[in-house]
Amino acid sequence: MTLKQRYLRVTNLLFLILLGVQFLPDKVRQDPETGYVIGLAVGVEVLVLIFSAVIKKSQSQNLFLDIVGFIYVLLIAWTLATAKGNLLREVLFPAPGRVLRQLIEDREKIVVNIRSSLGIIIKGYLLAAIIAIPAGLFIGWKNRLGNAATYIAKFCSAIPPIVYIPYGIALLPTFQSVSVFVIFLAAFWPILAGTMSGVINVDRKVIDSAKVLNVSGGTMLFSVILPASLPQIFVGCNQGLTVAFVLLTSAEMIGARAGLGYYVKNYSDFGDYTRTIVGILLIGIVVVGITFLFNKLQQYLLRWKR
Repeated sequence: MTLKQRYLRVTNLLFLILLGVQFLPDKVRQDPETGYVIGLAVGVEVLVLIFSAVIKKSQSQNLFLDIVGFIYVLLIAWTLATAKGNLLREVLFPAPGRVLRQLIEDREKIVVNIRSSLGIIIKGYLLAAIIAIPAGLFIGWKNRLGNAATYIAKFCSAIPPIVYIPYGIALLPTFQSVSVFVIFLAAFWPILAGTMSGVINVDRKVIDSAKVLNVSGGTMLFSVILPASLPQIFVGCNQGLTVAFVLLTSAEMIGARAGLGYYVKNYSDFGDYTRTIVGILLIGIVVVGITFLFNKLQQYLLRWKR
């Protein structure tokens, strides 16, 4: 790849456009804090130049540059619609510089709230996976039981777990335990259904070959059926993770005293939409980060499929 191909890309042009937009005259009453946007853009562009020099695979480089390019386009449109064009209500849609400044100022609160949300999601999700995967393996292995349990799992997963919050509040001692309980229910049924589906659809030739070798029941379940079921298990795990995040934010907005959902709800009640947007962006960043790590784990465990 030539120097021109590495360093003269559309992403670099978008960076220059973003810088140029920041020097247009402001049309809002409050200071749009343009310096924060410039600082972010320069920092991201430095990373772009470093990655362009280090990354050898064109596919990985193109993916990274496309993501950065999307961020630049978003910041350009956001700046033009707020600070430079005043097309949106200033109170509801603050300029990106003000949001970045608030993000930095609230960094300690943000760390506490992220830690609270991650603690709840990890406890509830891991508990669901630890129970649902072995249960799904056993139930799916028993054909008659598995066929009936499939419909039961579909029925239970169709009920929004958030409706159980009143019972959780009545029965459990703290709201954090209620949140863990809701996340557990949100993740359990998709993971169970995915595991049972994976077991039921395992190629019979694989099972027959293992039977010829006279493997034990435990070895059959965990050394033969489990690896063969992993693709479908991960489908259920992905569904459970998505639903768990939606339910976590909803639960935190109802009665929590910490967490990203609480952060958004608390400040939106006071009309502080700068912090509300900070919270919304953080939820997206955290979800994307955890999903990325989960996909890396999935690729590693399913590397044999390549």
